[in-house]
Amino acid sequence: MPVPLYLLAVAVFAMGTSEFMLAGLLPDIASDLDVTVGTAGMLTSAFAIGMIVGAPLMAGLARNWPGRSSLLGFVLVFLAAHVVGAVTFSFTVLVMTRVVAALAYAGFLAVALTTATMLVPPDKKGRALAVLLSGTTVATVAGVPGGSVLGTLLGWRAAFWAIAALCLPAAVSIVKGIPACRVQEVAADGPGLRSELAQLKRPRLLLIMLLGAMVNAATFAGFTFLAPVVTDTAGLGELWISVALVLFGAGSFAGITVAGRLSDQHPGPVIAVGGPLLLIGWPALAVLADKPVALLALVFVQGALSFALGSTLITRVLYEAAEAPTMAGSYATAALNVGAAVGPLIAATTLSTAAGNLGPLWASGLLVLVSLLVAFPLLGVIAAGHSSELLQ
Repeated sequence: MPVPLYLLAVAVFAMGTSEFMLAGLLPDIASDLDVTVGTAGMLTSAFAIGMIVGAPLMAGLARNWPGRSSLLGFVLVFLAAHVVGAVTFSFTVLVMTRVVAALAYAGFLAVALTTATMLVPPDKKGRALAVLLSGTTVATVAGVPGGSVLGTLLGWRAAFWAIAALCLPAAVSIVKGIPACRVQEVAADGPGLRSELAQLKRPRLLLIMLLGAMVNAATFAGFTFLAPVVTDTAGLGELWISVALVLFGAGSFAGITVAGRLSDQHPGPVIAVGGPLLLIGWPALAVLADKPVALLALVFVQGALSFALGSTLITRVLYEAAEAPTMAGSYATAALNVGAAVGPLIAATTLSTAAGNLGPLWASGLLVLVSLLVAFPLLGVIAAGHSSELLQ
C-alpha cells in the first residue's frame, strides 16, 4: 500500500481519538462547567450530528479544492477547535467547538476516503479502506484509554490539548506525503456535483448504505454502554474498563485488517460468515457477561466481527458509488455516522427495561438480526460489482 495512505491514517488516529474518548471525560467536564452529566452528553450528540451533516456538505464544498490543501485545512480547523475547547469556560462554546470539529473531521474523512481510492488500483479499495480506518481502530486501542487516563490525571482540558498536539504531525505528514490536486482533477474531469448526488437515487447504493449504518449502529449500541457491564455485571474494577476497550479495539483492528484483504474480491463470504457469527456473539456476550474471562474474550471477538462486517459494507459503498468519485467518501462517512448516532440512542432506551445494563447488548443483537434479514435475500445484489444491473 502507498505510504500516503499511512500518513492519512495518522490524522484519522488523532481525530478518532477525540471522537471516542469523550465518554470517559464527561463527568469531569460536567463538574468543571457546572452542568449535569446528562447535559454534558450533548457534546457527543453534537459531534455525531456534525459528522452526519458535515460529510456530504464538506465533500461538496471541497470537491473543487486541491486534495492536499483541503485535507490540511480540515486538520488545522480540527486543531483550532480543540484549542478553543481546551481554554473555554462556557459549555455553549464547548458544544460549538465539537460541532466545528465534527464538520472538519467529516470533511477530512470524506476527502481522505476518496483520495485513498485514487492512490490504489480500482480493485484494491477494500485494502486501502482498511489502512485508512486502521487509524480509528488504533485510536480505540491506544488513544481512547490514553486520553481517558490523561484526563483523569491532569483534567479533561489536558486531553483536548493532547489532541491538538497530535494534529501537528498529522498536518506535516499531509504536506510532505499527499499528492496535490488529485481530488480537484477528478472533479474537473469527472461528472458534475448534481450528477454525483443523483447516485443517491440508486436503490442498491441506498441499500448498502442502510446496511452499513445498521451494523455500525449495532457496534456503537454495545460499545457505548460497555463500561457498566464490565463494572456492575462482571464485578470488575474500573481499571478493567480500559482493558475491555483495548480488547475491543484490538479486535476491531484484527477484523478490519483481515476483511480488507477479502472485501474487494470476496465480500459475499465475509457477509455470509461474519454476519451470523456477529448475530450469535451479542446475545452470547449478554448471557456470559457475569463471567469475566468469557466477557473479555467475547469483547475482542465482537470487535473483530463488527469491524470486519462493517468495513466490508462500507467498501461496497465506495464501489457502488464509483460514478460519484468526489462524493463517494462522504456517502460512506455519512452511513458510518448515522449508525454511530442512532445506535447509542436505541441502546439507551433499553437501560430502563428489565434487561438493565445488558439491554444495549441485546439491542445490538436485534440490530444485526434486522440487518441480516434484509441482507441475506439480497446477498448477490450487495456483493455484485458495479457493473451489475440488479436493482437498477
